[in-house]
Amino acid sequence: MNVKYLIRLDDACPNMDKEKWQRMEDLLDCYGIKPLVGIIPANDDPDTMIDEFDSEFWHKAHLWVTKGWQIALHGYSHVCDSNGGMRGLNPMWKRSEFAGVPLDEQRRRIRQGYAILKEHGFTPRYFFAPSHTFDENTLEALRLETGICFICDTIGRYPYRKDGFCFIPQISGHAAKMPVSGIYTFCFHPNIMDDGAFVRLEMFLQRYARSFVSFTDIDLGDVPCKTFADKLLSWLFFTQRKIRGLY
Repeated sequence: MNVKYLIRLDDACPNMDKEKWQRMEDLLDCYGIKPLVGIIPANDDPDTMIDEFDSEFWHKAHLWVTKGWQIALHGYSHVCDSNGGMRGLNPMWKRSEFAGVPLDEQRRRIRQGYAILKEHGFTPRYFFAPSHTFDENTLEALRLETGICFICDTIGRYPYRKDGFCFIPQISGHAAKMPVSGIYTFCFHPNIMDDGAFVRLEMFLQRYARSFVSFTDIDLGDVPCKTFADKLLSWLFFTQRKIRGLY
C-alpha cells in the first residue's frame, strides 16, 4: 500500500500566535516535514488576531521558504461575510469569504490579496480559501487575477485536474493513519491547537514521518481527472456531514 502524507498550515499572519507557530515549526523541523503555509494577506478576522502585530512576520515567512516550505494565498481578509458556502464546490461550512460572493468582488479580493503577497516578495502558486469554501466564481477570479494553478482543498485520495486547476485534496483536520493508498493532506491551525493536539501530532510523526512528503515532491505534471472512486468518496463525505448537521 502506497500512502503519502502532506501537512497544510492555516492562518499565518502578523497577528498569529507566535509561540504556537514556533512550536509547530520546531516540531516539523525535527522530523524534516515541509508544509504548505496559508498566509492571510490582509487579516481582519478577530479570531485569528492572537498576538500583537509582528513587524518581523514577512521576514519569518521568507525563512520558511528557504527551508523548503511552500506559501499559499489564504483568501484576503479571512472575514466570512457570505452564507453561500454550502452552495459552493466544497460545501464544508455555511460561512464563506468567497462562495456566494459576486465575481467582481471575488476578483477584487483575490487581486488585492495576491498583490500584497507579491509586494512582500512572494508569488504563490497555491490557493486555499477560509472555511474551505469557494465556488466557480473563485476559480474564475483566480484565472483572471493570478498565476495560481494549484488549489489545496476538496475531498479525494489523489490530486486531480478540473477546470484548468490541479486540486490537491485535503482530507482531515488531524493526522490519522489512512487505510488505503493515496496522497492525503492534513490541515492544522496552530493558532487554536492545544497541548494535546501538539502531542498527538508528534506521536504520529514518530511513527510515520517517513511517509510524509513535501508539496514539491508530488508529480503534478500529468494529473488525470477525478476518478469515480474519489467522486464517490467525496459524495459520501459530504452526505454524512449533512446528515450530522455539520455546517
